[in-house]
Formats: sequence, C-alpha cells, structure tokens
Amino acid sequence: MKSHRPDIAAFLQQGSFAVVGASQDRAKYGNKCLRCYQQHGLPVAAVNPKGADVEGAKGYASLALVPETVRAASVVAPPAAAMGIVKDAIARGIRHLWFQPGAEEAAASAAARSAGIHVIDDGACVLVALGFHDH
Repeated sequence: MKSHRPDIAAFLQQGSFAVVGASQDRAKYGNKCLRCYQQHGLPVAAVNPKGADVEGAKGYASLALVPETVRAASVVAPPAAAMGIVKDAIARGIRHLWFQPGAEEAAASAAARSAGIHVIDDGACVLVALGFHDH
C-alpha cells in the first residue's frame, strides 16, 4: 500500500466518503473523483444539486443529506459554492474536507478550520494520491 502524508492518510482512514460535485459526465473531475473511490473499493456517496445517482453511487442534493456513515468529503465544485459546502459539512458533522484543485476558497477553508474540520486545500488531488485509471 502506498504511503501518504499525514493529512491525506487521516482523510483516507475515515472509511466512508462523499464527492461534492459528482457528475454523470465521465469527462468531468467530479465523476473521475467518484470513480477513483470506487476503483479502490471505498464506499462513496454522490452529492450534486439534482441529487442524482452517479456511477451507481446513491445521490444526494446536499452534503447535509448524506448518511451519517459518511465521514469525509472530496469537494469538486466551484469555489463560489465552498462556503455552503462547509456549512453543510458542519451541519452533518463531517470532520474532513478535501478541496480538490480548482475548488479551493480561502474563506471557506478558514471557516472549516475554525469549526474544527480537517482541511486539505493545497492542490493535492485524490486521483493522484490514490491512483486513478480512466477506462
């Protein structure tokens, strides 16, 4: 098994995940991120405004609506949505957020950290950390 830096290892140890910004379009990163979790046998929920299922993963319209078993979320959504996602994470009790490259927003990251949420927002990518094969 690959060794990860401590913050990524702590995120992955949560064991059940959501992808905020999950897309049914296989060319989009929100879809690739979700499939990456699936390729590694990790339980994952899809979060998108329509609440649509993605790649067989159950869909939810908001991070606040995911099952309590979800403990960490990868965010692949526009930075303008980041603060709302942080509020949803706080409401749901999710303590780990990973803003994927392009989804980062400094004020949202600061708000999450001040609420006690562990945040990854430095350009690290789950596709690289875990390894992803697009097929």
